[in-house]
Amino acid sequence: MSDPFIVEIWGEPAGIVLREGNAFRFHATARPFFELDGIQFSTPGQARLAAARLSRRSGRGPIHH
Repeated sequence: MSDPFIVEIWGEPAGIVLREGNAFRFHATARPFFELDGIQFSTPGQARLAAARLSRRSGRGPIHH
């Protein structure tokens, strides 16, 4: 088993990615990322990108003044 990768979006925890064979499975730790829970990705970077897109879609991005 390999070390887990912690995925943060805008400094907030989104989930943990664990290697499973040749894939990386996302384990969500907060909303709105539960939608990605259990999904396998080819790389940890793809998991982070999916979480960032989901965050943007849900309106949880950086605050601009």
